[in-house]
Amino acid sequence: MVICGDGPSRNGPNICAGSPSLSTTRTPLIRNIDETPRTPVQMDGVQGASMAVMVGRADGAPHFALRQFAVEPGGHTPRHQHDYEHEVFVVSGEGTVFLGGRENPIRGGDVIYVPANEEHQFRSKQDQPGPLRFLCMVPIEQNCGGPVPGS
Repeated sequence: MVICGDGPSRNGPNICAGSPSLSTTRTPLIRNIDETPRTPVQMDGVQGASMAVMVGRADGAPHFALRQFAVEPGGHTPRHQHDYEHEVFVVSGEGTVFLGGRENPIRGGDVIYVPANEEHQFRSKQDQPGPLRFLCMVPIEQNCGGPVPGS
């Protein structure tokens, strides 16, 4: 259910007006990060990065998509920005994130907030045994409308 800030609405207990009851319109889902196949990220400026949507629009998620990325040692995502925020959890590996105008070291267990319109890029450390792996949550729709790529 969608919970409103001030409690029940006209549509029943704790259901926001105009919002579907998530408990009756969506199907629960469990996926394992290691068993979900990734596909190469195909964008200018990418090297050795792959992605999988763990849960998103195709699964009926109404608001957010959770994506997993793997960036091979020495690889990177493109340096880019967009009109929506995203939250990142580094699962494993080491590298850097370009954020706030500078390179910042990151490692497994770190949480990163990327504000809307903030230029950012993830780089995997060259000399490590496996990829930099992270989960990235994004909205299903962009602030200016339309679907978020990879949601």
